[in-house]
Amino acid sequence: MTTVSVIGSQWGDEGKGKIVDILAGKAEMVVRYQGGNNAGHTLVVGNKKTIFHLIPSGILRPGVQCVLAQGLVVDLKVLCEEIDMLEEAGVPGINNLTISEKAHLILPHHIMLDKLREQSKSGSVPVGSTLRGIGPCYEDKIGRRGIRIGDLYQVDVIKPNLEATLEYWRPMLEARGEVVPTADEVISALQPYADKIKKYVRDTVSYVHEAVEAGKDLLLEGAQGVMLDIDHGTYPFVTSSNTISGAACTGIGMGPTRVDEVVAIVKTYTTRVGAGPFPTELDDADGQYMRDKGAEYGSTTGRPRRCGWYDAVIAKRVTRINGTTRLALTKLDVLTGLKELKICVAYELDGKEINDVPLHGLERVKPIYKTMPGWSEDISGAQSIDDLPQTAKDYIQELARLTGAPILLVSVGPDRDHTILLEDLYSK
Repeated sequence: MTTVSVIGSQWGDEGKGKIVDILAGKAEMVVRYQGGNNAGHTLVVGNKKTIFHLIPSGILRPGVQCVLAQGLVVDLKVLCEEIDMLEEAGVPGINNLTISEKAHLILPHHIMLDKLREQSKSGSVPVGSTLRGIGPCYEDKIGRRGIRIGDLYQVDVIKPNLEATLEYWRPMLEARGEVVPTADEVISALQPYADKIKKYVRDTVSYVHEAVEAGKDLLLEGAQGVMLDIDHGTYPFVTSSNTISGAACTGIGMGPTRVDEVVAIVKTYTTRVGAGPFPTELDDADGQYMRDKGAEYGSTTGRPRRCGWYDAVIAKRVTRINGTTRLALTKLDVLTGLKELKICVAYELDGKEINDVPLHGLERVKPIYKTMPGWSEDISGAQSIDDLPQTAKDYIQELARLTGAPILLVSVGPDRDHTILLEDLYSK
């Protein structure tokens, strides 16, 4: 058996949905372990675009077991909409879905709090939240006020706990003019969703370990990117959970010795959504070219993504933090047509050259670039590295060298088939 952990190595939006779908073609179980519906995975199969926010894209692969583990926070309305979408499309894999009874619920007051804080002109710093209630839900979880999916089926548990949670937040919400629902109103609103998902709910820790002990191949899927990690990202402009590879262990309930490979997904350029420092950001024609050609608009929010050159300083740090064993390079085709390509190899901060991400001052660094020639040939039909122009081959090999890990695959287009796979991790 082989267990592969997949992580995003920039600020999210690296193309994890497509890569997970490709790797899930060989895996027998895909497990998502953190985040919520603030993530969006866009998958293109046969010119049909499908967007998932919670359910792993592996659900489209016949026979693959898909697990939402306990590290997630779940908006039941969104989850049930995804289930309905898959049922209406006749996707048989929906019967292979399993949901952790310990995953925490995103409730109405979480969404209220998220919007109030992000829109506030004083106090909390706007961080570019998706306003989905993710952060406040994790806040209740850490504050031991959270409501878990399994609580839905224990009336004697959920009502007093929900009343206590709502009472805690009531003064803040009412002071801002919000109407706080009663515990009975929230329970009543959740009941139809609870009934719909009940057949999928179980103890996923035991379920995953049964698969491990049976020798099955596993794929572990995170959300967002490492530079949005609550501990290791560009704080405070981060998400509210740990996005690094080690989070798979806590989010699933699995020891680190069970993980065999860590695949870091990186765009061959860099993007970011929301606020926060972005050293290689381009506010020029090249940046707009990347945005237009790469369809760089958030799959969850629709916001235009900020675009810039590949940042090897950040990529190298991510490799160290995650113990990356392989790189999955995405959207190489987007760079086709650019005469010159730049790679950030170091920073200048206060007149000094630095080769790592500073605790403070990232917004003030000046990128130091290495320039390489581009290419104009259409590469979407490439079936192997040898099919690529020499300048494209030189570029991706330089990314691998600077990032510090060998290449597993290269994506040369949006479709599942637009992928050059160099190695099959599940045949080892």
